[in-house]
Amino acid sequence: MPEPRRTRIVPEVDFEKNGTQHGFLRLFHSTHASAYGFIPIPIVVIRNGSGPTAFFMSGNHGDEYEGQVALCNLAKWLTPEKISGRVILLPAANFPAAMAGRRVSPIDDLNLNRVFPGDPDGTVTQQIAWYIENELIPMADIMADLHSGGSSLMYLPSALAQLRSDEEHQRRQLAALKAFASPSAYVTRSGPGGHATASGGAARKGVVAIGTELGGSGTVTPAALRIAERGVRNLLVHVGILPESERIAATEPTRFLEVGGPDYYTYTPEPGVFEPAVELGQSVHEGQVGGRIHFPETPWAPPAEVRFQRDGIVLCKRIPGRTARGDCLFHLGTPADF
Repeated sequence: MPEPRRTRIVPEVDFEKNGTQHGFLRLFHSTHASAYGFIPIPIVVIRNGSGPTAFFMSGNHGDEYEGQVALCNLAKWLTPEKISGRVILLPAANFPAAMAGRRVSPIDDLNLNRVFPGDPDGTVTQQIAWYIENELIPMADIMADLHSGGSSLMYLPSALAQLRSDEEHQRRQLAALKAFASPSAYVTRSGPGGHATASGGAARKGVVAIGTELGGSGTVTPAALRIAERGVRNLLVHVGILPESERIAATEPTRFLEVGGPDYYTYTPEPGVFEPAVELGQSVHEGQVGGRIHFPETPWAPPAEVRFQRDGIVLCKRIPGRTARGDCLFHLGTPADF
């Protein structure tokens, strides 16, 4: 019988030790400049006795910054005396991408959130995915993977969950989503490539996981950061790691939406310059003009109109003006009752 596959990544922290530990996951990577070197992926572990474990990660995409700032702040605020259980923080999960400020790794050009479950003997990004899914996620009672729109998209700040067929798991997912207390939250039931994401990895391990889309545009806004920091604090309260007194009340009830199939997404029909005609959070209807594509190289040519394929609420829109056929310009959500 073959031996089980094992990670090549070596942690500098002891996940069973009480107290606060800061260190690195050593991902050994031989280069011309450093024959025996390693990529230092930062990790923080805070533990106080027995109890639940929360695993929070950000920097899955390196150009998404709201979650990275929120977890850096949490790492400095959280102490063992405040908690019962364990908190694991991975603020720059795809460290090479985070340092480069890119969605994908500059080393192997892979998107971490499309290669789960990964490969312990694969490329740098595949090894990171394997370690997260097979070493970190199984320790957790709850997981949050903090995303935003990155360089090319801007989102209505939202929490999200990929719902599964298991009713009990779905109930726990929705309870966590409500506890996060974001102004908007949306669910998907069969997102494109969902099995190859960190959330897909959590589902394979039976761990409750929520995600976020906390803004974007390659920047951080105070409003989105407040939502992120309130959300992760409230998740710790939700699972019993922090006491109820640490819960941060929402300023408004969460509006729930659902994102369905291909007709929820609007794409660029021609290369050109994108002129949006609607704003985030706006209600739109089927056939409505969402934007126009202009052609500065032939300014006399009429613009190509982009129309929505269904009714909905604008959850996401493209940021860069210059666009190419196939780029996503918008995606919608439809009201849901959970």
